[in-house]
Amino acid sequence: MQRYALKIEYDGRPFSGWQRQAEHPSVQGALESAIARIEPAAPAVGAAGRTDAGVHALGQVAHVDLDRDWDPLRLRDALNAHLRPAPVAVVDAALVSVDFHARFSAISREYLFRLVTRRAPLVRDAGFAWRVNRPLDLESMRKAAAHLIGRHDFTTFRSAMCQADSPVRTLDILEIQEAPYPSGREFLFRLKARSFLHNQVRSIVGTLERVGAGAWDPSRVSEALAARERAACGPVCPPDGLCLVDVGYPEDPFCSG
Repeated sequence: MQRYALKIEYDGRPFSGWQRQAEHPSVQGALESAIARIEPAAPAVGAAGRTDAGVHALGQVAHVDLDRDWDPLRLRDALNAHLRPAPVAVVDAALVSVDFHARFSAISREYLFRLVTRRAPLVRDAGFAWRVNRPLDLESMRKAAAHLIGRHDFTTFRSAMCQADSPVRTLDILEIQEAPYPSGREFLFRLKARSFLHNQVRSIVGTLERVGAGAWDPSRVSEALAARERAACGPVCPPDGLCLVDVGYPEDPFCSG
């Protein structure tokens, strides 16, 4: 038995999320179907994170145990051949130790959220960015975001369905950049932590949008955090624009040296 790490990219729009579901398409289901074409008895794959419906990935990581001794690049190509036409691709594969676990070995997850402000609907980026039809103030959002960096009880910013044992998380990075966009502006929210709570990123971005729009004072974000009450959170933004871009490990399993 050999264990392989897989780096996976996907368009989350057609899927109910990462996790396999009996009645709805999932990224895990698509990947396991492809694996079954090369090894029918292969066990379920493990992933670094269970992204929600509509959420995308450029750097999701999964692991799988296979009986056959595969060259990693041939494994990548074989899986991609069987994944078509699903919008999922294995962009890299690596042989790893049996001690490697895509979820439990990870030391960081990084998400990027794209928000576009303009009156016209999005066409090229429809489904890949959240369109807001009002201008936003960058500095106000940055001021509000500063309250969330560090170790906190994020009860306010997690879903009522979150199954995590503790709401305490350490948000290492929360950066916001602004750039020109055709007939508008684009805001990029970069968030990095060891782990995230269910809907934490979308709750944070949705709340910061209220600050940028002038509906909230930046200090209200600190008050909402301290409330430790879901009702104190701003609106949860749609999954459009949210992408898992990187998962960090003590040693990069895909580094060829």
